[in-house]
Amino acid sequence: MLFDETEQLKEALERRPVIDLARGALMTVWSCTAEEAWQRLVWVSQPSNTKLHDVAEAVVATTQQEPMPAHLQEHLTTAVAQWRARRTE
Repeated sequence: MLFDETEQLKEALERRPVIDLARGALMTVWSCTAEEAWQRLVWVSQPSNTKLHDVAEAVVATTQQEPMPAHLQEHLTTAVAQWRARRTE
């Protein structure tokens, strides 16, 4: 049990930089806070049934001119539209 927890923590530490890079990219593009960027990543991850780390990798890849997978692009577009609508209320 302790070994499993240690492995999970190790994996989380290895994946965290990609998630932080994705948050930074979203913050830059949409002028949002770190928390708002985090919420958008989670919002895309959950309904698309995609691990948050994989969503983050896709976002970071777009900074290198790589296309985002269509299913993630659709969820991200919706997430941003909802975020913008809430900001203007």
